[in-house]
Amino acid sequence: MSDSRNAAVDADKPLTIALVVDSVGNRGNGTSNSALQYAQELERQGHHVRLIGVDAPDYPVEVHHLPFVSWLAAKQQMQFAQPDDAVFRQAFKGADIVHIYMPFKFGRCALAVARSMAIPVTAGFHLQPENVTYSAGPLRYIPGIPSLIYYLFDFWLYRHIGHIHTPSQMIARQLRAHGYRARLHVISNGYSGRFHPAKAQSCSADGDVSRRVFRIVASGRLTHEKDHETLIRAVAMSRHANQIDLTICGTGPLQRHLRRLAKRLLPRPAHIGFHANEDMPNLLREADLLVHPSIVDIESLSVLEGIASGLVPVIADSPLSAASQFALTDSSIFPARNAKALARRIDWWIEHPQKRAEWGPQYAKEAREEYALPQCVRKFIAMEREAIADERKKR
Repeated sequence: MSDSRNAAVDADKPLTIALVVDSVGNRGNGTSNSALQYAQELERQGHHVRLIGVDAPDYPVEVHHLPFVSWLAAKQQMQFAQPDDAVFRQAFKGADIVHIYMPFKFGRCALAVARSMAIPVTAGFHLQPENVTYSAGPLRYIPGIPSLIYYLFDFWLYRHIGHIHTPSQMIARQLRAHGYRARLHVISNGYSGRFHPAKAQSCSADGDVSRRVFRIVASGRLTHEKDHETLIRAVAMSRHANQIDLTICGTGPLQRHLRRLAKRLLPRPAHIGFHANEDMPNLLREADLLVHPSIVDIESLSVLEGIASGLVPVIADSPLSAASQFALTDSSIFPARNAKALARRIDWWIEHPQKRAEWGPQYAKEAREEYALPQCVRKFIAMEREAIADERKKR
């Protein structure tokens, strides 16, 4: 059979893909949530998925405990997995390809085992070095630390892999700037079909917010780089602070600090803490505005899920965040860390309900056409097939 005929047959063949994810069973972590969503959609499209990691359904491994680091990671719903060659070999047997999510010990050992079994390997870049430095206190103030971490990630894993999944153009540019040489595939993490607009919009057309509560929602880890403090201060500065019901969904080391700040500054109680992933679609559909003040984001699944639910977003414009790519109007952008500017944006959207009613469906349409999970997974499969073909050429 000719090479072209082989390629045609392979293009229709379902793939068996091993997904190596340190922390599988925790939907509170964005990377784990994305991996689980991809796994479900891959299966729906006819492929076969084997998840390997902590709390994986078929190939579970033990937690790898690191002094202090594991404690800090746990506050952000993250665990490190203990490598297990026997589990890797069992999971990889008969697989077409292995995809690794993180560049730590678990992922590096998975790469070594896959290579020993002559199985192609791809990887995803889902952790910005700035996420590490902002979680490490004073470390973030030392010049050059993010560049060092980019180098270490590359040295540990990515320079040994030919195809890398990057969720946004922003992080792809960062990788190129830091000397990464692999083929980069910009593919959104996508959003689940569970996130969709409510059947009817709840905003009033008369702009009189004194008649009702205005619900603002934000979602993300409660850490310095997500900058929810700026959101709390902006709500306090709003002309309509007495009508704003603020919900910040997430968990992390700043939870107590943010709750105390909100109690001190806001006229109404704020709801700050963990929300189960299955509860998020209804919560978003019941909100009036999504605010995303984060200054570090590889993509921001929370913004994607919000706009897919028909919410108008207000997003921080930061050079280290890709989230601003979702903005369709200047009224959805504010300078990062600027509470006064954010307060002005919040007030404008509160006072222009008709604009929210117009823009909400446009945001939902943009999400549906550009970031729906099925099409993102099809692009992912195309990357995996390309990596498999490249591996065959080497043999």
